[in-house]
Amino acid sequence: MTGGASGRPDPRAGHRDHAHAARSATATTSVTGGGIRSVVAESWLRSSAAGVDPEGHLAPVALDRAHLVDYRAAHALSHVFPLLYDVLGRAAVDCDSVMAVGDAEGHLLWVCGPPSVLRRAESINFVEGSVWSEPGAGTNAPGMALHLDEPVAVRATEHYNRLVHPWSCAAAPIHDPTTSRVLGVVDITGGPDVSSPQSLAMIRAAARMAESELARLALTGTTLAAPGSTDLPDATGVLRVRGLGLPEAVAEVGGRTHRLSRRHSEILVALLEQPSGLTAEELEARVYPGRVNASTLRAEMTRLRTLLGPDVLASRPYRVVAETESDWRSVAAHIATGRVREALQAYKGPLLPGSEAPEVVELRDVLEAQVRTAVLRSGEGDLMVGWTRSRWGATDLEMWERQAEVLPPTSPLRQVAEAEVARLLGP
Repeated sequence: MTGGASGRPDPRAGHRDHAHAARSATATTSVTGGGIRSVVAESWLRSSAAGVDPEGHLAPVALDRAHLVDYRAAHALSHVFPLLYDVLGRAAVDCDSVMAVGDAEGHLLWVCGPPSVLRRAESINFVEGSVWSEPGAGTNAPGMALHLDEPVAVRATEHYNRLVHPWSCAAAPIHDPTTSRVLGVVDITGGPDVSSPQSLAMIRAAARMAESELARLALTGTTLAAPGSTDLPDATGVLRVRGLGLPEAVAEVGGRTHRLSRRHSEILVALLEQPSGLTAEELEARVYPGRVNASTLRAEMTRLRTLLGPDVLASRPYRVVAETESDWRSVAAHIATGRVREALQAYKGPLLPGSEAPEVVELRDVLEAQVRTAVLRSGEGDLMVGWTRSRWGATDLEMWERQAEVLPPTSPLRQVAEAEVARLLGP
């Protein structure tokens, strides 16, 4: 029982609870009586039972920025977020919508789209770190997709919370290909067109593509375990590093995952490229664009060795002594053996794209040139389409021109390529 300051029951509390229940009952009755889909009406009932206020509820923000960055870096879906962005994120930008990727509990881990739309989405707390499960936000596509374990679209007034009525959304769950359990959800939120059957089909296809990529990664042993996984930790001592398309590298060793700082990422790349080891002076030249005090590098190496363990890094010379795997080496290996399709699938973007470390810059430029050249020489139109759909290949005029040459005249993608060539060449 709710009490006031004097400890006596507060008669206003009963009135508030009764008013909320009355609004919920009226809203649900209006939905079912108005011919709204039964699946939505059932979600409204679940939202009411969870205590969501249909008049002005804001989804809670459960993860602050510091926790969010670490949490999502270690999440299995971090492997496929670049793919989902390329497939859906850029389309969302073009349609004045936002794309969101969340975990199995409805926490939004990534939200991306045009700045103006993101600002409007902030007014309903559709932001990174917020909870859009049904109990957290009421009826919405991500929450329903997680509850029903199937793709779903929610039109504007089908949302339980009236604050969300200006928006429509469509979402699909993403499953672990090994265990079939739900890893999370991918969603598009925007205007009325978002809830169309065509949009839902596109989102369903994107989720299936993500699951296929996770299955491929599982075969190579590079997939991160999602939080709550019961899998036994990897105690083999293999150091696995991912840096393609990421601002900082992610390193896995001994069953633990570490999101490295920018400097530690650059140091590790340099050491992995020189397995025989580097002196302090050689490592400084490869990592720091300008001159640096020797004590600075020693301090960074001490922190990195503490983080990864003495069984991974050694000194005199500085070197990695554990068995290693890296995503950029995997791409290079595919190129070297003529597996261009596999190389393009594994290439998640430029290596540490914001880094200015000499070793990283050189390696990044060489690898991108190798992949691009291999795609151009392949003569495969779909591979060229994949390159130009990426952030790093969207303005590649030569690739668009080559597409227009090799795609069949009847292909709508050829028309797109010709239009892009004309746009990039200008008037």
